[in-house]
Amino acid sequence: MVFWVPALAVLLMCWIFAAGLPQRLPVAVWDEDHTSLSRELTRMLDAAPGLSVAQPVLNGAEAQWALQSMAVYGVVHIPHSTTRDVKQGKAGQVTLLHNAQLATHSSLIQRDVRQVVATLSAGIEMRARARRGDPQQVLQVRMEPIKTNLIALFNISTNYEQFLAAALVPAILHILAMTAGAWSVGRELRDRSLGAWLRGGDWSQTLAALAGKLALPWLSMSAIGLAALLFLTLARGWHVAGSLAWVGVALAALVAVSLAAGALLAAATLSLRTALSGAGLLSAPAFAFSGVGFPLLAMSDSARGWAVSMPYTHYARLQIEQLQAGAPIAQSLPVVAGMTLATLILLALAAWGLRRALARPDKWGGR
Repeated sequence: MVFWVPALAVLLMCWIFAAGLPQRLPVAVWDEDHTSLSRELTRMLDAAPGLSVAQPVLNGAEAQWALQSMAVYGVVHIPHSTTRDVKQGKAGQVTLLHNAQLATHSSLIQRDVRQVVATLSAGIEMRARARRGDPQQVLQVRMEPIKTNLIALFNISTNYEQFLAAALVPAILHILAMTAGAWSVGRELRDRSLGAWLRGGDWSQTLAALAGKLALPWLSMSAIGLAALLFLTLARGWHVAGSLAWVGVALAALVAVSLAAGALLAAATLSLRTALSGAGLLSAPAFAFSGVGFPLLAMSDSARGWAVSMPYTHYARLQIEQLQAGAPIAQSLPVVAGMTLATLILLALAAWGLRRALARPDKWGGR
């Protein structure tokens, strides 16, 4: 649980997002127009890098079945009157039926379909105006009198490996580290070996024994996290805008505070089962509340309060600041300092809980 399982989980996460950019998402075309215009639109859809026209559908029932069976993620419907409306100067209507429950698939398909239809529509209008004698330069201005200039500052290619894999790897280690902290201390209680482990001693000796017990999982998981971090950046050819070394320090601090929190849960509850349940309750939703997937500022006040109380939220912000935004280290310094201070406080409280548990041998042996 502290060696090959974390390594395998991290490797699996890197493998899942190795493609980086989702491409060739399957869609179906429901063409009721059957004209050169509808065939041109179908060819343009299939030529878009993010789309692949997987199959045609002949009616609404087939379109519904294709979506419900997830053979395709969207159906583009071209009504029978599309070409006629365009020739009469009316607005043709092309409908995209998509499964919005699959948010990532849906947003990518919507983007590409809009772009293809807009390109085809602009081409039709420009050809019509050109036949009427409008100059090419005037056509371009009339077609788009106001332009939007979109400048992506970070993750320009919208690479999901940079966006998700780099964020999910430390999230997995956060869960496993908190579980390892709870297990390391909780099993001493379960096996009635707490007294033999601590051998009496004072508070400082208890603290030293606890730190020694957590040192091995901290070294193991920190090394795995750092190896994954190096692979996802240097080995994959990313440009690191900030300090990669500082991200490594923060990752080690995240693992440390996670282990200390798990140990405190076991020392406070005197129950391995309760400590493991608490570790899962606190660490498993950490990624969802971090602001990486759902915007932090869009959460309710209570959800945002829960999010900022979790160490992973602050680590995720630091990682984005350093790997992509190139923020100065001084901006991220409070995060590392805060996690280090939290680790020391949690270890001290866990040591106090263990001292209390030594006087309660009747609580040993529980699950």
